[in-house]
Amino acid sequence: MTPDARSWTVAEAAAHLRRPTAADDKYSRGVVGVRTGSDRYPGAAVLGVEAAHRAGAGMVRYLGPDRATDLVLARRPETVAADGRVQAWVIGSGTDAADRAPHETAALGALLAGEVPVVVDAGALDLVPRRSRQAPVVVTPHGSEHARLRRDAGLAEASGDRVRDAADTAAALGVAVLLKGAETIVATPSGWSRVVTAPTSWLAAAGTGDVLGGVLGAVVAAASAERTLDAEDLGPLAATASLVHGRAAARASALRGGGPITALDVAGAVPLVIGELLSADAGDAAAQRAE
Repeated sequence: MTPDARSWTVAEAAAHLRRPTAADDKYSRGVVGVRTGSDRYPGAAVLGVEAAHRAGAGMVRYLGPDRATDLVLARRPETVAADGRVQAWVIGSGTDAADRAPHETAALGALLAGEVPVVVDAGALDLVPRRSRQAPVVVTPHGSEHARLRRDAGLAEASGDRVRDAADTAAALGVAVLLKGAETIVATPSGWSRVVTAPTSWLAAAGTGDVLGGVLGAVVAAASAERTLDAEDLGPLAATASLVHGRAAARASALRGGGPITALDVAGAVPLVIGELLSADAGDAAAQRAE
């Protein structure tokens, strides 16, 4: 690991989470637009939307296939199944670029060419190397997806040093990179990098990556509602979402006697973790004021 690739801390994560105030409304808290899922993998849409709600989004908009839309609304009826104002997009989860229709490619390309930050996963990663580089972007590949993304971008084969490889991809593409794994690596174009270690291996389960995308979308939307973001800003937000995600998995497992968990279990534990982080941060701030 490079010297800068130290672990992202609980205190740092807490500083990037936002507690709503009496002056907030659903828009100022952050609206997440989710364009994920497919007829083959509709569950990815349900999981990402669920996680975005659980992570504190003021509103979640979902745009996707009819089957996925029906399942999303059955699970989370407060979701708005219509286009409109958003502060962050989550795209690609539960989709396959090989099956993507031309109109969907155009729609996703327009999001990547826009001004709103975009979380890019799975079946939309191929669009990143050929985007116009306007929207701030954070990509969330696992190992094989990262290798494919590098090939699509014309980069050399990965060296095997995950920190160096993630930083190289980030610099080449002008994006933040969240490289998933037991040790998640987050890197930005400037070379900033951090490591987030998963506190439980039960997190290695189907659908948990979709949950991470939803959590990250909510964290980014909350920040985007307050200020204009760039790819450098997305690095700490991605590390924060990864830490929340891992701690939620550990909490969900602990509630089940240390046993296995599902992706929905992880999403369900996200509010507990965020509450704990915000409470600890408030306590630390109060202690500092008393000194």
